Amino acid sequence: MRYVAKVISWVFLPLFMPIYGLCITLYFPSEEIDISRPSLYLLTEELKSQILFLFLVFVTIAPGISFILMYRRGLLSSVEMDQRRERLFPLFVMFSYCILLFFLFWKKAPNNVLPIYIYSLPLTGAIVALIFIAFTSKFKISLHAAGAGILTGYLIAFSSNQIEFNNGLIILSFLLSGIILSARLFLKKHTPFEVYFGWGVAFFITYISTLALPLFL
Repeated sequence: MRYVAKVISWVFLPLFMPIYGLCITLYFPSEEIDISRPSLYLLTEELKSQILFLFLVFVTIAPGISFILMYRRGLLSSVEMDQRRERLFPLFVMFSYCILLFFLFWKKAPNNVLPIYIYSLPLTGAIVALIFIAFTSKFKISLHAAGAGILTGYLIAFSSNQIEFNNGLIILSFLLSGIILSARLFLKKHTPFEVYFGWGVAFFITYISTLALPLFL
């Protein structure tokens, strides 16, 4: 069971969760309520690949390399960042990459040429990272749980703007959240409060941001 819990923790690293959410909304059929908005599902395959590549670079690969370099230079005691204070700078790194990705899309594809979620998702990630910096300065909080909360909050907010969407994917995201949180608790990486609070805060911020940010972008 310990091995299974570790595999779950690595497969559902926080760095991967926005990519999973984006893939679901890019490749599973959906139809926007507001037909004036571009649809994620109806984008060309080439454009989908380009968007995914940029998200992978800025949200997964670049932060991951940064964390490994921090570990090799002794700034982190482990790649899992078990110590609370060790998480502050990595969270700031994540915040910075999300902001960079947002401004890249904003500069290269202005006036909401792309579906609004392409702009709001990295900006939401930046907001979550910033708020988690504030919380982490006071107490430890589960980043794995936060990743699961981001996935679930994003899918629910996305589905509320769709005429057509497979709601079974939302149920699956809740089941995955339970599995991820259980794995972190089984490995004794966090207390129940740290995982439930992390999931709840990330879910709430992502849900509200995904619905509200399009009104300002």
